[in-house]
Amino acid sequence: MKDPRYSSLADLLVTHSMCVRPNDRVLVEAFDIPPDFVVELIRAISIAGGRPLVSTYQQPVLRALIQNATDDQMAFIGEVEKARMDGVQCYAGIRGSHNISELSDVPADKMKAYEKLWWTPVHQGVRIAKTRWVVLRWPLPSMAQSAGMSTEAFEDFYFRVCAGVDYAKMAEASKPLQDLMNQTDRVHIKGPGTDLRFSIKDIPAIPCTGERNIPDGECFTAPVKESVEGTIQFNAETLYRGTVFSGIKLTFKSGRITDASAASAAMTQRLNEILDADDGARYIGEFAIGYNPHITKPMHDILFDEKIAGSFHFTPGQAYEVADNGNRSQIHWDMVNIQRPDYGGGEIWFDEKLVRQDGLFVRPELLGLNPDRLGM
Repeated sequence: MKDPRYSSLADLLVTHSMCVRPNDRVLVEAFDIPPDFVVELIRAISIAGGRPLVSTYQQPVLRALIQNATDDQMAFIGEVEKARMDGVQCYAGIRGSHNISELSDVPADKMKAYEKLWWTPVHQGVRIAKTRWVVLRWPLPSMAQSAGMSTEAFEDFYFRVCAGVDYAKMAEASKPLQDLMNQTDRVHIKGPGTDLRFSIKDIPAIPCTGERNIPDGECFTAPVKESVEGTIQFNAETLYRGTVFSGIKLTFKSGRITDASAASAAMTQRLNEILDADDGARYIGEFAIGYNPHITKPMHDILFDEKIAGSFHFTPGQAYEVADNGNRSQIHWDMVNIQRPDYGGGEIWFDEKLVRQDGLFVRPELLGLNPDRLGM
């Protein structure tokens, strides 16, 4: 029997996230996804008049390819994939993983080559800039385990968070925050281990309400590249390149990360290897405030964790072209800090005026983004 939740999610991706139009070519990349959902997505695209193009992948196969490919081979794959992405109007990336650490033992030089020669030209260069795209994870048991939930309970949570949110309501409530961020120069963030200052002057603020990521619920911009000063201590674990990092602490001077540490010596070494990937990796490419009312704790999946109610994220690496501070890097690593009282609290100030305290917005025009108003 077909799961009715599949139809609801597929319809959301096609009609709201990608806005598929007649004759649009739609690339679907499915990583370890149940065929039943891929079939449902193909049907939804076709009903909208789109023309689906589907590729299916398995993470262990991708790992073997990255481990064994030469730079020339990686560059050729990148050229082929870039040409395909150039030929479509819409993209859906549905990504499951039976093992969140599948890529953890891939050598750093191989991951660097993959990101530089394949992922960045295809996704940063074409998909993000030129297509109507959406990316989401799939609720496999490994994801439920990371969330500390049973598979059944996590699936219920997943479909509620992904397809059960009133994104139209969220979009309306996000407009005052977008307006305020567009008028703001100086940002000051305070919290345990954190005293951070930077400017967002003249860099657009972009609300995200289901158009690009599912689940969604954030408003992002970028700091003026050389304006970041101070220290930030992240309190959410983060998964990057197959490794889980905890206790990340970054210190900035004139926008650049001058000191980076994590909970262990091995993590610190790995962290700095990643931040040394290129010049832009030690500068920040994104600052965003998260407010999905149903996501309340980290689960080692950034598409969920960056939307946590009462959180913000600060991102070493590549800036998005729609909110561009000029930083360029093959890295884009969203690191999350949760400011609710159960995580130690914290404050966000815009131009010396308090905007959010202990994870809740305090300005009258922003109260609609708090969990009690968005549907928690």
